[in-house]
Amino acid sequence: MTGTPLRIVRLANFVTPASGGLRTALRELGKGFRAAGHEPVLVVPGERHTDRDTEQGRVITLPGPVLPGTGGYRVLADRRRLAALLERLAPDRLEVSDRTTLRWTGRWARRARVPAVMVSHETADGVLRTWGLPEHLARRTADALNTRTAHVYARVVCTTEFAEREFVRIGARNVVRAPLGVDLTERHPVLRDPGLRALHARGDEALLVMCSRLSVEKRPGTALDALEALLRRGRPAVLVVAGDGPLRTRLEHRARERGLPVTFLGHVADRTDLGTLQASADVCLAPGPAETFGLAALEAMACGTPVVASASSALPEVLGSAGAAADDRGGAFADAVELLLGRPEPERREAARARAECFGWGAAVEAFLAAHDAEVLGRADAPARPATREGDRPATRDGDRPATWEGAA
Repeated sequence: MTGTPLRIVRLANFVTPASGGLRTALRELGKGFRAAGHEPVLVVPGERHTDRDTEQGRVITLPGPVLPGTGGYRVLADRRRLAALLERLAPDRLEVSDRTTLRWTGRWARRARVPAVMVSHETADGVLRTWGLPEHLARRTADALNTRTAHVYARVVCTTEFAEREFVRIGARNVVRAPLGVDLTERHPVLRDPGLRALHARGDEALLVMCSRLSVEKRPGTALDALEALLRRGRPAVLVVAGDGPLRTRLEHRARERGLPVTFLGHVADRTDLGTLQASADVCLAPGPAETFGLAALEAMACGTPVVASASSALPEVLGSAGAAADDRGGAFADAVELLLGRPEPERREAARARAECFGWGAAVEAFLAAHDAEVLGRADAPARPATREGDRPATRDGDRPATWEGAA
């Protein structure tokens, strides 16, 4: 472990102002790195170039094209410009949150003798299956991709045992575990608002909430199928959807066509408003089968609201006995909702909060710093070195770089 302040440059794609879990994780980890005495620098794609200091450290956006059919996601497509920026930033550590279009940065890090980690935010085979690949082909393709990833990066960070399995399967030995977390103050049962609940549901109706990007890999249609199954059984229920994405129009059409009581709020930008919605629900639904952690679900639990999650995802591992897992079918999700609603309300809400309290951001930050071989220093112990700006000379020369991990050079 190194006891000196480090410049930790983090790269991420598929982040927009309307992003959910990944954006939250980047923000909270950046805040934690900074509070621990290090210098986090986040580079993401945007409409234009910007460079600003924030609570999570320095945030740079580089112009990146919108990927068609993704609902506004952009990517860092200009390799030359990104590589030049990395040279100027002269990172002590590199952290990459995109296993597809940014995997080339692992080779850049090797040449620059910068220890680099790849964060696995989703399972490769799970995403490939959601896009329609047969299971055997998805697994074979994922194994090939993961082998290359594990080879080119010094370490691979997985947030759950579930996420780690596909790397264990290929025999990777440079995998470390680092959970994500939840803000236990910002997300709390006291946010529960009877007035908001009454706005969406009558007293006899179960209020279901789904906070998710409306895209293929999240399988949001399962939530509508679950609602329809509950109504057929005579269980009064309504569904509120917080989130946007390329499937929204199709889902709205399905809800109208089937006469389902669904409210689509779109992206809820105010985090307090979103927390109030989560706290006021009876059950939250998390149908994404490829989730390797599920921050939105954990936030709901912190608000005292139990979650029904896909049994194909990592969420059963995160939720424990305080939530419920279901097969990826509407009927199975409806069964799980009934199971949770069958428990006394105080009991299910207390259990949800207690489980969330196992996942504070402090522990997550320490685990990610350990993956970087970085210590928690504290601001007073070691002020970060002055940040570089685009156009400046690098702050270090090749000969000044710190020792790299085995395999990083």
